[in-house]
Amino acid sequence: MKVSDQPSELQAILGPVVATIGKYDGMHLGHQSILSSLRSAAAKLGLPSVVILSEPQPEEFFAPDKAPLRLMPFADKVDFLTTQGIDAVLRMNFDKAISSLTADEFIYSYLWRDLGLCHLVIGDDFKFGKNRAGDFSLLQRNGAELGFTVDAVEPCLAQGERVSSTLVRKYLEQGNCERVQQLLARPFMIRGIVQQGRRLGRQLGVPTANLALETREPVMRGVFIVEVELVDGSRNPAIANIGFKPTVTEVPEPSLEVHLLHFDGNLYGKVLKVHFINKIRDEKRFDGLEALRSQIQQDLTQAKTFFGLV
Repeated sequence: MKVSDQPSELQAILGPVVATIGKYDGMHLGHQSILSSLRSAAAKLGLPSVVILSEPQPEEFFAPDKAPLRLMPFADKVDFLTTQGIDAVLRMNFDKAISSLTADEFIYSYLWRDLGLCHLVIGDDFKFGKNRAGDFSLLQRNGAELGFTVDAVEPCLAQGERVSSTLVRKYLEQGNCERVQQLLARPFMIRGIVQQGRRLGRQLGVPTANLALETREPVMRGVFIVEVELVDGSRNPAIANIGFKPTVTEVPEPSLEVHLLHFDGNLYGKVLKVHFINKIRDEKRFDGLEALRSQIQQDLTQAKTFFGLV
């Protein structure tokens, strides 16, 4: 799959395209419905499919400290789209120049002239352009003049709730991994590189792999039953702590630590994917390491019971 940050480059390579545009944070069922419509339209027209991803996301550009916590970094979005049979990803650099374009200017210059848009698939609530003035009706009017067509995909409902990144985020904050898995059609996943830690887990009898987090703080916190996917694709039963480790950390910094229940090897520098299956408990501060050690043993027993290892 081709990835580019220049629409004119993609047009030179692909010619006219069928595209969709958005943040696609989480790649939930609603996003997957749009992607399905995108693939169908591209196949019908015999044209390549392109997903335009805003980087940074608009909220992160305008108010980075107040922006919603990310569900997926850009690289994970690209990986997911690769599995969906998409032909190309256009990384739209959301900067002052892009944010200053009126909706009409964005349609004409970015989508039609530079990208070579032939057909656009969007969610029914998609807004764009300066002051978010652009919508489906404006796209239709411009398309009639410039020669491209537009489809809007109906909202996706799951058990009566409209599927959205906000809804996924809400259930992650609640620790409801089962509901999140329903909304994503897969467990929620965080990927990271194993880095050197304080080796406190070894002192407690539970060696852990410390993963670097890309976000300013995790979208969920607590102790979880997880599966850790190694670089060879194998999945290992594990337990994870994600949050700020209040018992052992004086200066709070977000961290994700995983203990693989049946693994003996060196993971430093490796890329791991942590799939969240079930929540055990919230993070809390303990009165010393012995109290923490006792709780960890209880957590391990619960995880082993879940996986049928006791």
